[in-house]
Amino acid sequence: TARFDQSTPFFTAILISLYIFAQGKYIVCFDPLDGSSNIDCLGSIGSIFSVLRRPETDDPEQFIDVRLALQTGRNIVTAGYALYGSATAMVLSVGHGVHGFMLDPSLGEFILTQPNMIIRQRGDIYSLNEGYASFWPTAVTEYVNSKKFTKASELMPCGNGSSRIK
Repeated sequence: TARFDQSTPFFTAILISLYIFAQGKYIVCFDPLDGSSNIDCLGSIGSIFSVLRRPETDDPEQFIDVRLALQTGRNIVTAGYALYGSATAMVLSVGHGVHGFMLDPSLGEFILTQPNMIIRQRGDIYSLNEGYASFWPTAVTEYVNSKKFTKASELMPCGNGSSRIK
């Protein structure tokens, strides 16, 4: 029997999905983003997801094999993430660009608000979870510290453990 266990939520969710929808054409992978501790302080929480085509097989035993989800990223049909908080946002790609949507609660629909999102060559914000920083390789720690401990005159606080470079 499958059960939800915090140590393996990703594979448990896939296994349940494959079992229930054994004849489906797609495999949906879904995982919560780190952030459940943000619920108490009204911070954002979210989920990541991807949809893959199910490989064709005539073997009924393979219909529910979790390894069907272990495919190359080239096989992803769509993928994205959603953030839930004071607003609900979703970022989605179906293979032709990355697009941002906001939920309009009065309509009950997602509205395209950021078409063709791109990552700039150089940003002015960094944000990461340092909860496991003591386990990072030395090179990673040194890189993060080089970004974090810059001149104080160049930084502005912007909440949630992030810093904005002036």
